[in-house]
Amino acid sequence: QLQLVESGGGLVQPGGSLRLSCTASGFTLDKYITGWFRQAPGKEREGVSCISASDGSTYYADSMEGRFTISRDNVKNTVYLQMSSLKPEDTAVYYCLAPLLDFSLCVSPSRLPEEVWGQGTLVTVSS
Repeated sequence: QLQLVESGGGLVQPGGSLRLSCTASGFTLDKYITGWFRQAPGKEREGVSCISASDGSTYYADSMEGRFTISRDNVKNTVYLQMSSLKPEDTAVYYCLAPLLDFSLCVSPSRLPEEVWGQGTLVTVSS
């Protein structure tokens, strides 16, 4: 059974950091583009960051550039999202997804059907 499990969310103060994990079972993440997405209350789902399979190329949405870092641990079959300098507007449910056909889906996740999304992990940035 192919499965992705997100973890690592929680409550953090503005300016704080969190590391999210996306662990796969049933397939190996290092063969595919993997992405992190988020959906804030009342807003559409948006792409956060993606990492390629081949050369480790990455994509970051403009508002996350410089604050978030995506990485992979092939031994653990896990992709991470290190988030720093968190802001209240980063509050959202964060989802990971793989495999992605190409990086364009990182920019426009609305093209993906609703059923592909898992439960996600909630990140709340608040004092």
